[in-house]
Amino acid sequence: MHGVSHGTYDMALPQDGRNYWMLPQNPEEGGYYNYGTPGQGAGQYCHPNLLNFLLGAGRRWAMLDHRRFGVGNISLADGAVFSPHRSHRNGLQVDIRPLRKDGRQAPVGYGSPDYDREGTARLIECFRATGMVRQVFFNDGRIPRVHPMAGHDDHLHIEVHA
Repeated sequence: MHGVSHGTYDMALPQDGRNYWMLPQNPEEGGYYNYGTPGQGAGQYCHPNLLNFLLGAGRRWAMLDHRRFGVGNISLADGAVFSPHRSHRNGLQVDIRPLRKDGRQAPVGYGSPDYDREGTARLIECFRATGMVRQVFFNDGRIPRVHPMAGHDDHLHIEVHA
């Protein structure tokens, strides 16, 4: 185990053979919560740029909204094949849940009455404000600057720059 320091995030985190760190799991004031398979962070190994993106965007988001956003699949240790994904091997892609109106930490599709389009659009703009976002895929065509992708009705797929 090696340590990483990012502001108030001084901790020992598991690292893989690429020297990618596992995303901290459910930090109290981090602005996000963890979900995804396999659990307990095993599918959340981050390239250093993605780790910085998520920690920074999470802190920024926590100042804007009381709801935390859900962080799902990123990468397995050492870039192993991550079925059913064709991507999620280089640690630069992350799945994020859209926001719910009720604030629950649960899945929601963009067609659901519980889906918060306005909040999700603000969340995406918070991500874009980092200057690190390469692309955002999500099937809600009413949100500007997102691209559709099969299977992305209930989560965003965000890619950051290497």
